[in-house]
Amino acid sequence: MGAGTAGEENGNFHMSFYSAPMRVMQKVLSLRISRDVCTLSAITPKSSDRRPTSQHTLSWNRAIARLVLNHQMQKAQDLFDEMTEKDIVSWNTMLSGYSKARNPEQVYQCYLDLERAAFRPNEYTMSIVLHGIMETAFNVLVQQIHARAICLSLNVSVFVGSALIRGYANVGNPGVLDRVFDEILGRDVTSWNALISGYMELGCTGEAQRVFDDMPERNVVSWTSLINGYIASKRISKARSMFNKMSERNVVSWTVMISGYNQNAMFVESLKLFQLMVKSGTQPNNFTFSSVLDACGGCSCLLLGQQVHAYILKFGIPDDVILSTSLLDMYAKCGDIDTAFCVSESMPERNLVSWNSIIGCCARHGLGERALKEFKRMIAVGVEPDRVTFVNLLSACGHGGLVTEGQEHFNSMETKYGIQAELEHYACMVDLYGRAGLLEKARKLIKGMPFEPDVIVWGALLGACRLHSSFELGEFAAKEIYKLKQDNPAAYSVLLKINGDKGAWNSVAELRNLMKERHVKKQKAGSWIESKMDPM
Repeated sequence: MGAGTAGEENGNFHMSFYSAPMRVMQKVLSLRISRDVCTLSAITPKSSDRRPTSQHTLSWNRAIARLVLNHQMQKAQDLFDEMTEKDIVSWNTMLSGYSKARNPEQVYQCYLDLERAAFRPNEYTMSIVLHGIMETAFNVLVQQIHARAICLSLNVSVFVGSALIRGYANVGNPGVLDRVFDEILGRDVTSWNALISGYMELGCTGEAQRVFDDMPERNVVSWTSLINGYIASKRISKARSMFNKMSERNVVSWTVMISGYNQNAMFVESLKLFQLMVKSGTQPNNFTFSSVLDACGGCSCLLLGQQVHAYILKFGIPDDVILSTSLLDMYAKCGDIDTAFCVSESMPERNLVSWNSIIGCCARHGLGERALKEFKRMIAVGVEPDRVTFVNLLSACGHGGLVTEGQEHFNSMETKYGIQAELEHYACMVDLYGRAGLLEKARKLIKGMPFEPDVIVWGALLGACRLHSSFELGEFAAKEIYKLKQDNPAAYSVLLKINGDKGAWNSVAELRNLMKERHVKKQKAGSWIESKMDPM
């Protein structure tokens, strides 16, 4: 493989246990292909920082493996560089460490150094490298790695073949998957599952179903991969149909289906399925509870959310940042703001999602000053904000009437944090100016946007015009919405109100007739009523 160049890693790679079984299988494969590394750590020097006195390669490998397992990659690299004699296990250990650290550039460089040092890669080497470059800009190297694997006759390996299938799926090349699969000798259920997941990742549900039907044997992962693919393709009924046919389910399959309902905003169905899971005797895990709490928040089911919280405490479910954030979010969405703050303050650690959740909680409840306080605390502990942080923060400033503070944070996005303002941020600023009655500022902001405003931006201005009875500007905003989305009820509603207040009854009649022709109905007000659910 030539020493080409590749771009930097394309975004952060977030792995969630229940959102995609394919990711779970990738992790399992990663553990399997690095078992030669893990076994080396069974016997290690008393101090990982102490260099081994013996020059024997095995001793050096043990020390490097220990450093890798402790995420001390720089020390591992320093020790590796000092080795007088290396073997393929030494190289695989370093490759595995950089792969797990999601450092594709180092994976790429380490592999190049391995080849230049005239070492022969084995099946574990190829699998580790493929895993290390997936979901990054370096995935363009999949074809070159495949070609090298063919030269070394490693493409027939179950490990390498399965990794290649995932690699080609990651670069969006479905036409190669079957050919790579056919090259594998001694195919097992893992390679079949990789093929199903690959097709599902690319949205080829028909091909995935064909492979599933042709499988000589299936396991829970096979079923779960198929179900998750149908969920990703928005075919939730088909996913549930396949779920119902499973003869054996584990916590992953239950969690995937529950999460699938959440992704399709079918929160009540998600909660009903969770109750079936509990009755089946399957023990939920942290990811299950996180999904269930999201469902409780989605349908404002506070009572069941409290029962789930009690269940977590009663059975001593280990607390983590994901579960705590879901609890916080559930209480906030259900209106119990005090408990949400208690959960937030009791968290032993917070990540960016946790901070965004509490700031968003303040925004929903009009607590602008508290949102600013939480933002300052977040910055003080060294957590860098993202675009979601500023959407929540600007929204909180808008609901709290904090115009000056909102302007300052909007201006600091790019200058201080390097975050380019998007449509959502402009919509928040239009809403902020609109609520404060600064309609001319809102109009100028829209006019100076670097891109065309959408329905959300015009809708924010429209709401402000309705609030402050600005008929002329409101009519202009309503017409702009009408141009973008002709069946938008809000635009017709405001135009009706404006023309009615002006006494232009002929225009009102024309609008009503137009609404009938296009089957546009006025938006109706609504309230949440917590439906009765069976207790857990």
